Amino acid sequence: MEHDVIQTFFLIFSGAAALASLALIGRQPLLVAYIALGAILGPHGLGMVADVELIGQIASIGIIFLLFLLGLDMQPQALLNVLRQVTHITLISSLLFAAAGYATAYLFNYSHLECLIIGTSMMFSSTIIGIKLLPTTVLHHKHSGELMIGMLLMQDFLAIFVLLVLISGVSESNSENLITFGKSLVALPLLIGGALVAVRVLLQPLFARFDRIGEYVFLLAIGWCLGVAELAEIMGLSREIGAFVAGISLATSPIAQYIALNLKPLRDFFLILFFFSLGGAFDLALIPHIIVPVLVLAAIMLCIKPVIYKFLLAKSESKALSWDIGFRLGQNSEFSLLIAYLAFNTGLIGNNASHLIQAVAIVTFLISSYIVVINFPSPIAISSRLRRD
Repeated sequence: MEHDVIQTFFLIFSGAAALASLALIGRQPLLVAYIALGAILGPHGLGMVADVELIGQIASIGIIFLLFLLGLDMQPQALLNVLRQVTHITLISSLLFAAAGYATAYLFNYSHLECLIIGTSMMFSSTIIGIKLLPTTVLHHKHSGELMIGMLLMQDFLAIFVLLVLISGVSESNSENLITFGKSLVALPLLIGGALVAVRVLLQPLFARFDRIGEYVFLLAIGWCLGVAELAEIMGLSREIGAFVAGISLATSPIAQYIALNLKPLRDFFLILFFFSLGGAFDLALIPHIIVPVLVLAAIMLCIKPVIYKFLLAKSESKALSWDIGFRLGQNSEFSLLIAYLAFNTGLIGNNASHLIQAVAIVTFLISSYIVVINFPSPIAISSRLRRD
């Protein structure tokens, strides 16, 4: 059944509003409603929204805006201090998660390469869910927010490296591999330096001159965000990293908080599409074939991630803060989905292994969200005592 763009958006947002209302009445997290709607209306459900891939591409703009706003709220010096503090924690935890994922996949007779990629996809936590469920006051003004963001960013850098390895691994020659890695090594500092210079020379004078014209400020901010994101993609990084660099480069500007406030509704619009596409892209017919390894691997990740984070943070942070961050980072990442997609399309893993990674990500998204909204402060906490924004 084909629908034009307006009909598709009607189905998504009207359906999301209806399911979100039921979720709130039932005191459930809204993310569940968006993912469930995608599964119901997507090509493997009722088939009312057939082109989920297109929706997913549009929804990726939400991730870009999310990281742009995150960059706007972080001073560069504070970011460097946090990254120095969490680098060893992120590296050690990522290796442990990868080892657990590899061992579990091996027990279910996946090939060595599939086990390796499945293990690698377990290394990361969701930037979207982690930040979405973090109260604004914690995100902007507290040490726990800075610590969690630093760990997520370090994981994002690792994920970009993994994606580059997957891309270069199917290149035609070793020289092409070396060129790809060489570009990646120099691209990030060049992008950061260029962005900082452009902001000082071009953007700040424009903002200072036309700061009373809200429409122009809004337009220039979006243009800057998407422009740097696209430049990062061309340079061999990712649009997400580019968006974060765009935000960091503007963080010291007096107008940064004004931009952040005005872009949040636009970010939420695209993130609803992202979670819808996540539910809609999953092939429900494969569930009987992968259900046991999915449940085992998801249970292992949900159990060991909080424990490992708590252990690694115990020396420098309080017990309560260590558990809080551990549970907030207890799910898999949207980068896991990208790894599954790329590895499958390049022939490195089979369809079952790809859907195993996707299913574990979705299950951990849902259960981790429940754990956080029931037990910890968040903007959509089930208890009014824990609800913070």
